[in-house]
Amino acid sequence: MKVLVAYMSKTGNTKKVAEAIYQELDGEKAILPVEQVVDTSGYDLTFLGFPVQRFGPDPKTVGLLRKHCQPGRDVALFITHAAPEEEPELGEWLDKFRAAASAANIVGVFDCQGQLAQGVKRMMLLLPVRRLRSMAKRDNSQGQPDAARLARARGFAREMQAKMRGEARG
Repeated sequence: MKVLVAYMSKTGNTKKVAEAIYQELDGEKAILPVEQVVDTSGYDLTFLGFPVQRFGPDPKTVGLLRKHCQPGRDVALFITHAAPEEEPELGEWLDKFRAAASAANIVGVFDCQGQLAQGVKRMMLLLPVRRLRSMAKRDNSQGQPDAARLARARGFAREMQAKMRGEARG
């Protein structure tokens, strides 16, 4: 099985998760920033990782998901965000990533909290949008993704690879 782990990381959170996934995979594998990926058709499984920005994927991310999530391709998404995993709106944010990748066969989706960049937090505190100020004030993302979240990412990698091997045997 040939596997690609491709990611976009602005602050290092998604890269940490990508590296945890990559380290857990066996067989032929590659890891690259998603901007360097030309074509995913040579891979049996592609892990695509992105951060949540403005409550979903930004326009560049949507374009990359559409480019790499073609019909017949098996894709596992992994997404980082500064919100706690129990954030009520998180499901809506993740659904936007699923929608952008919907042309492909999405075999799984993983998400975990990453650390909110201090510059972004300062900006959120200054914005006139009460919801953003409130989120910044209750931010608990320091030190994320932690060891437990990275262990969950490694488990996701094993699960997706096993799932694909099971489907291949039919």
